[in-house]
Amino acid sequence: MAKKQKKATPERVPTKHQLSKWQRQMRIRRIVIIAAVVFLVGISSWVGYEYYKDYKSDPLFQVVIKVNDVSFTMEYYVNLLDGYTAGMNSTDLYYMGDTIANDVAKDMIKTEVLRQGAENLGIEVTPEEIDAKLEEVGLPDDEVYRYMAKGVLLQEKLDEYFGSQLPDTMEQAHVEAMPVESQEVATELIAEIEAGGNFTALAKEFSCSSSIEGDLGWLPRELMPNTMIAGAAFNLIPGEISQPIYDETATKNIGYWLIEVTDKHDEEINALVMLLGSEAEAERVKAQLAAGGNFSALAGNYSQHESKTKGGKLDGLKLGDMGSNAFDQVAFNITVNEISEPVKDESVHTTGGYWLVEVIDRGDHELEEAVRKELIDKHFDDSLEDWKGNSIIENLLDAGKRAWAINKVLAGR
Repeated sequence: MAKKQKKATPERVPTKHQLSKWQRQMRIRRIVIIAAVVFLVGISSWVGYEYYKDYKSDPLFQVVIKVNDVSFTMEYYVNLLDGYTAGMNSTDLYYMGDTIANDVAKDMIKTEVLRQGAENLGIEVTPEEIDAKLEEVGLPDDEVYRYMAKGVLLQEKLDEYFGSQLPDTMEQAHVEAMPVESQEVATELIAEIEAGGNFTALAKEFSCSSSIEGDLGWLPRELMPNTMIAGAAFNLIPGEISQPIYDETATKNIGYWLIEVTDKHDEEINALVMLLGSEAEAERVKAQLAAGGNFSALAGNYSQHESKTKGGKLDGLKLGDMGSNAFDQVAFNITVNEISEPVKDESVHTTGGYWLVEVIDRGDHELEEAVRKELIDKHFDDSLEDWKGNSIIENLLDAGKRAWAINKVLAGR
């Protein structure tokens, strides 16, 4: 006999009153949820803003150096400064700190310019290479030493790159050169050399520069000491000596004083002085004085001493004030109102002189190791200057910020 089926319970339909109540409850729930979310977002935003405000106001997090799109914070700078001065006592750091702090900033800029320039050449320093360098020299693995190692590795890789661009041989000239004080001296030396005198020996005696006195060896044009020597080296016939070549920019380790003491009392003198670039020029000016020329006016026109702006007048001079024994020996013994003979002084520097150049040989020549190294250094320096010139560099480290960084370092010791 079939079971009697259970009669289905009819579905309850909410009344209008119940539906309205549920809708009100849902709206309240949504409002509560939205309010809670808004509150939490507001709290988070406030906390974030306060953190950001503190971050922005903390000097350690301020950008102090920018090289193109790369920025460095004060914290990074302070760490480097601390590392660079690790062996320095606090007193020395306090008094020498600004100079060192400035040098560290310059080094940061240089290293970053090199990094970016090298990157454009496809040259990079990897973290693994830095690890290996630190292990090689036995330094700890921290930020400062990693930075230093990176700079060393960049230099090595760039030297290798520029060296690879050099040929084995290139056009060079083998020259001898010397700067002399005047055309008169140069003319006398040419006559002596043509009569059989030795250029190198004469250069050691008459050269006005300790860095250039005779045989320069084989050099390419770009390593010649200046354009005057380069021009003669690559235009003269081998075996030929140049005529005197005037160079207004030449710096000489010699000068000649003309001195007139106007008053003496106790151990002090008042004097009129002028410093000339050669004995011949000093003789010409002395002749003008003897003919009635005004000392102050001539000093203003010809003297290379800073006193020329006052017509050569120096009052209250004591022994040693000029830093020249040659000057003192004459000035403190000369008769008042008497103009001295030209006083030779090798403790001063004057500008303007004449070059003599002799070409021994010229042609394609193998690059000697020292010359190759000089070329690499020159290409490195030239590239660095070029990269700097094409970079946007901002050094925001003024004296105040450098002082702050020094004090931060000192406080941590």
